[in-house]
Amino acid sequence: MSAKADVIVIGAGPAGYVAAIRCAQLGLNTVCVDDWVDPQGQPVPGGTCLNVGCIPSKSLLESSERYVQALHELGDHGVIASSVSLDLERMQARKQRIVGELTQGIAQLFKANRIDWVPGRGQLLAERCVRVTDSAGGTRELSADHIILAPGSLPVQLDAVPLAAPQVVDSSGALAFTEVPRHLGIIGAGVIGLELGSVWRRLGAESVTLLEAQAEFLPMADTQTAREAQRLLRAQGLDIRLASRVVSSQSVGAKVEIRYQEGEAEHSAVFDKLIVAVGRRPNTESLAADAATLLFDEWGLIHVDEQCRTNLPGVYAIGDAVRGPMLAHKGSEEGVMVAELIAGKAAKVNYETVPSVIYTRPEVAWVGQTEQALQAVGADYRAGVFPLAASGRARAMGERDGFIKLLADRATDRLLGAHMIGPHCSELIAEAVIAMQLGGSSEDLALTMFAHPSLSESVHEAALAVDGRALHSMAKRRPR
Repeated sequence: MSAKADVIVIGAGPAGYVAAIRCAQLGLNTVCVDDWVDPQGQPVPGGTCLNVGCIPSKSLLESSERYVQALHELGDHGVIASSVSLDLERMQARKQRIVGELTQGIAQLFKANRIDWVPGRGQLLAERCVRVTDSAGGTRELSADHIILAPGSLPVQLDAVPLAAPQVVDSSGALAFTEVPRHLGIIGAGVIGLELGSVWRRLGAESVTLLEAQAEFLPMADTQTAREAQRLLRAQGLDIRLASRVVSSQSVGAKVEIRYQEGEAEHSAVFDKLIVAVGRRPNTESLAADAATLLFDEWGLIHVDEQCRTNLPGVYAIGDAVRGPMLAHKGSEEGVMVAELIAGKAAKVNYETVPSVIYTRPEVAWVGQTEQALQAVGADYRAGVFPLAASGRARAMGERDGFIKLLADRATDRLLGAHMIGPHCSELIAEAVIAMQLGGSSEDLALTMFAHPSLSESVHEAALAVDGRALHSMAKRRPR
C-alpha cells in the first residue's frame, strides 16, 4: 500500500464497496476500510445488507414461499406433492452459502480492481487522515486526498426491551433461528418486521403478532396500497396491532413476557421469541474524532449537501449515514456519484426516483409521490389503477391479488408516482422508475408495446386507465 492514497472509503457495504470499485475504475488509488467479520471471525465485505440484511432475508423469504406453495398451492396446478417437510437447517445453510458466495465475489472485485482492503474500524481524523483499529486493538494511520464515509447503520434498540435475554433478538438474530418459534412477537410493523414475520409464519409459527406504535399502517406508502397490504397480510395470519407501544419486557422461563399499551388500555403477551424491528440508526458513533470537526445532526446523521459533500473539504458521506431513505440502492448510487465527482466528472443522484420495496407476498413497491401527499398540497393530478385480477398472466400464476396504480400531472401528464402491490412488483417498479427518470408521461407508457401475456402489461393498462381507457378492466374512472 502506498503511503498516501487518492481515496479512502470507510465501510464496505453497498454504498462503500460500490464507491470503492467505481473510484478504482476511474483510475484512483483506492483503499477500503471495514470492520465486518463473519460468524467464524473472518473479515468479509458486504456490510449489513449482504451479511445479515437484504440478501439473507430474501433467501429465507424465497425458501419459505416455496415451502408454502409445496404445502398448499401446487395441488391447484395438478402437482401433487406428498410428505412435504421442513428442513430448517438445510434452508439456513443455503442462505449462508448464498451470502458467502456474494461476499467473496466482492472480495474478488476488490482484488481485480486493485483496491486495498484493510480490515478494521476506521475513524476520521483531522487533515483527511484515518486511524484504523484492527480486531486485536492495533492501530495504524492512513491518509488520502479524499475520504468517503460509508459506515452504514445499526438496528435501533429499545430500553424497554433489552436484547440481553436469549429470547429477544434484533433483525440479524431473527434470520438465524435454528427452530421455528411457536409464538412469535415482533415490535415494529414496518418493512423489516413484515418481512421477518412473513418468513416465520410461512415456516409454521402458530401465531405472529406485530406491535406497531404508529396508528397508521405503512404511513410512508400510498394509503390505498397500504390498506390492501394490511388486508392481505392479516389474511395470511399476521396479527398486526397498531397504536401499540411496548412499555416493558421480562423473561419468564424460556419465554418472554411483554406489556404494551394499546390506546388507553394496557395488555400483556407471552412469546417464545421476540424480534425488535423498530428501524435503524446511523452507525456514526466514534466515526470521527473531535479534532476532525465533522458535522452531525441530532439523529447522528452526517450533514451533507445534495452531492454528499460534508462540511470538510475532500470528505464525503453516503448511504445510511446521511439523509434520505436507508436503502442499499440509494447508497450505491451515491457512491457512484461521489466517485465521479472526485474524478472531476459531473454527477448527481435523482432522489425523486428512489424505488422502495417490501418483499412480502404480495410484494409492495412504490416510487415518487403518494396520492395523499399530492392531495395535501392541492396538486392537480389524475390516477389510473389496474387490478391484477384482470391480468391473464397473474391469473395463470394464481396471483390475483393487488393492483398497479400510476399518478400523473393533469396538465403535463408527467408521471408523479407509481404504487404497486402484487407478484414481482420489485421488478415491475423499474418500468415506472425509468419512465420518471426520463421525464416520461402516462401517455408514453400507454403508447409502449408490452408482451402478452405478461405482468408488465398491467403497467400499460394502468397508464391507459389514467386517461380512462383501460382495455381489460371495467373499473370506473376515479373521480377527480
